[in-house]
Amino acid sequence: MAKIDVNGLTLDYDFVGDEGAAPLVLTPGGRYPRDTAGAPELAEKLAEGGFRVLLWDRPGCGASDIAFTAPSESVMNAEALAGLVKALGLKDVTLAGGSAGSRISLMAAARMPENVRKMAIWWISGGPVGLAGLAWFYCGDQIAAASKGGMEAVAQLPSWADQISRNPKIREILLAQDPDTYIATMQKWGKAFAYSDETPVPGMTEADFAKLTMPVMTFRSGKSDMAHTRETSEWVHRLLPNSTMVEPPWGDQEWNYVSTFPVDTPNRRGRFERWPLLAPMLLDFLKD
Repeated sequence: MAKIDVNGLTLDYDFVGDEGAAPLVLTPGGRYPRDTAGAPELAEKLAEGGFRVLLWDRPGCGASDIAFTAPSESVMNAEALAGLVKALGLKDVTLAGGSAGSRISLMAAARMPENVRKMAIWWISGGPVGLAGLAWFYCGDQIAAASKGGMEAVAQLPSWADQISRNPKIREILLAQDPDTYIATMQKWGKAFAYSDETPVPGMTEADFAKLTMPVMTFRSGKSDMAHTRETSEWVHRLLPNSTMVEPPWGDQEWNYVSTFPVDTPNRRGRFERWPLLAPMLLDFLKD
C-alpha cells in the first residue's frame, strides 16, 4: 500500500509482482476499491504470468481523495490514471479493466496512446437504460440527499461509508461543498452518462477510438446483460482499429448471476469474485 499525489489528489495504490516485470494496470468497476474480491486475486494470477500489476483506488473510491471540479467523474478518473502512470514512471503499460474500469481504461488510453502497448476490456457499460442507471447510481442519491439535508445528509449516505472509513478526509471534503453547487455538479456528471447514437462509451469520441491502434482484446457481453449490453461491446470492437473480440469464460447470465452476490470483502465475496477466470485468456493475449 502506498500513496502519491496526482493532479492535486492523493491516490492510494499497490503493486503485485516483481519490480522488473512489465507493468499492467488493473481497474475495477463501480466505486469499488482496489481490494474488492476478485481484483487482487486476478492481479496475483497476472503477476504469476509475468506482469507487475498496479492496483489503484480511483478518486472517490477506497482510500483515495475525491474532487468535484472535473467535467465528469469518468474524466476525473481517466486523467487520474494517466497522471498516475506518468507519476510512477511506467512505460509501455498494459491496461485491463471491467465495467467502469473498461471505460476508464479506454479514456485513459486515449490520453496516452503512445504509452499503452495492449489492452483488455470487459463488461463495457452502455445502452440507453444501462447508462441511465449509471446516472442515478453515481449521482441520483447524491442529489436527493443534498436537496433534502444538505452536505451532512450526503456524507451520511451508505455510498460514502466505505470511503470515509478508509479515508476520513473524504467526509471533510464532502462537508466543504456548497449544497447547491454540489447538486449542479451531480447534474452535470449525470448528464455525462447520457446515451448517444454517436458513441458507445460516454466520454469517448470516434476520433478517440481511432487513436487506440494498440492490440485490444474486447470481451463480448452477454445477451442478457442490460448493464453492459452486447451491442455496446460489439460497437466498441468495430470502432477500435486493432480489436480482437472474444467470448468470456462464463455463460450468458454471468452479470445477472454475480449481481446477486453479497459485497463482503473480508470473506472475498462480490461482483468481481469470478474475474480470476479471465486470467488464462488475458495472459495468452497480453503477453509478448
